Amino acid sequence: MEAKYQAPLPGDPEVSELNKNGAYFLGLTKNDLVANTVRPYVEQSRDEIRAQMRDVIRKLDGTRRSRVALLTGISHERLDELGGVGE
Repeated sequence: MEAKYQAPLPGDPEVSELNKNGAYFLGLTKNDLVANTVRPYVEQSRDEIRAQMRDVIRKLDGTRRSRVALLTGISHERLDELGGVGE
């Protein structure tokens, strides 16, 4: 079997060590272990993810102003105070 490049997971070194050891002892790649763990979590959280996606879509009205507000977290009112955004 051809070896695959394994990029380190950013973040908590303890979690990275768990991933490395778990993958080794289960005979998996670190990527496969993460995928096998994340997949059921995302499936279980699917309704929450969809609700959040719908909330984001509702905030977008096709204007540059709504895109800037969503991406920056700045309210429409504050954007106006700062001079607005050109359409």
